[in-house]
Amino acid sequence: MIVARQSAFAALGDAGVGAVALVGNPFFNSRRNQIVALSARHAMPSIFEIRQFVEAGGLISYGPSIGEVYRQLGVYAGRILKGEKPGDLPVIQPTKFDLVINLKTAKVLGIEIPPTLIALADEVIE
Repeated sequence: MIVARQSAFAALGDAGVGAVALVGNPFFNSRRNQIVALSARHAMPSIFEIRQFVEAGGLISYGPSIGEVYRQLGVYAGRILKGEKPGDLPVIQPTKFDLVINLKTAKVLGIEIPPTLIALADEVIE
């Protein structure tokens, strides 16, 4: 399986792909260290949906704030425990998003992140 992922990243580079954006899912999330390592090995800037990829060495993440999502889940659980029917509750969507930038990774990749983007980030890893 690792060979298949390595060849996939090599094929992306051979095809002239300049960067990748990966949407979070359980498969990718469980292999985040391997994916980040392959991105680095192939000098492929990558953006992810969850901050854990950036903490592992990825370049940028932008996605729903996990803490806020869990808070909303707690509110829902409380409403259900107080007797509201789940089918009567409104569908909610995330309203807070986190932008995390890894400047160490940017430096290794030779990418200069604009100061305005850094100023907008919720977290910057230096």
